Amino acid sequence: MSLSASLPLLLAALLIEAAIGYPARLFAWIGHPVTWIGALIGALDRSLNRETMGFATRRTAGIVALLILLGVTLAASLTLVALCRLAGPFALLPLALLASSLLAQRSLHEHVARVAQGLEQGGLTGGRKAVAMIVGRDPESLDEAGVARAAIESLAENFSDGIVAPAFWLGLGGLPGGVLYKAINTADSMIGHKSPRHLAFGWAAARLDDLVNLPASRLTALLLIAAAALNRQAEAGAAWRAVRRDARRHRSPNAGWPEAAMAGALGLRLAGPRVYGAVRVEDGWMGEGRAEATAADIRQALALYRRACLLLWGLAAVASVAALAL
Repeated sequence: MSLSASLPLLLAALLIEAAIGYPARLFAWIGHPVTWIGALIGALDRSLNRETMGFATRRTAGIVALLILLGVTLAASLTLVALCRLAGPFALLPLALLASSLLAQRSLHEHVARVAQGLEQGGLTGGRKAVAMIVGRDPESLDEAGVARAAIESLAENFSDGIVAPAFWLGLGGLPGGVLYKAINTADSMIGHKSPRHLAFGWAAARLDDLVNLPASRLTALLLIAAAALNRQAEAGAAWRAVRRDARRHRSPNAGWPEAAMAGALGLRLAGPRVYGAVRVEDGWMGEGRAEATAADIRQALALYRRACLLLWGLAAVASVAALAL
């Protein structure tokens, strides 16, 4: 798909998803592309990842599983593109509706806002209950400041891999590009962690996810810095300095960029040591502000996020016009 076709598709998908999200009734009826991809990953994991295999063999099996996943999702997306093109000049609409399901602007905002609401109305108990829906760490280990920081960190990281990254690959490769990204990212979420079962089998998925998220994580940081420049209650200069100083200290090669930008913009300190299950993970701090975050800081982070989404729409619009003019 050419840029003159994929970039307008991206803009339309961003606007549709922001307006209507992914309807709950539709999810209850047919599920979601991520659940379909996840079902395939689960089947590959059960059939190819055997505990009797040696480390090298399981790593090879993981590479084979990833190739099968990418082949199946690519074939499915190309089939959908071909079917949509039967609509002729109206093909953009069904393609944009399909592509919008790969983005999560609206749902991310709603989930993070529920954490702020939980803290405001239910105190620590309400905050823990809401934040448990969006983070993998043990909510019982978090105080109110920890709950607020976890929500803001999740907002920053998921803005990158749930919105900017699929948008980036949609813009470059159309629907197939977005679907392939989503398959890789879902595989990393399901099998890319360092548990005994998936350390070898999920190696390829984790490494490929790091690679495909690299450009989007940097772009996300720039969007947040630009959004901070448009917000009187945020500090664009501090966000820039935090990214330059702290982004590479994060244990993830990508998550540190948006988290550092968010931390600097809001005058907070994010990331740092965290507890997942019973395991304490040591990590670098992003930003040099206060660690005592509140529900009000979550609201400020959401305001920054909304401006960054508007900037992403503007970038997509300018790129679309430029591509059509060439």
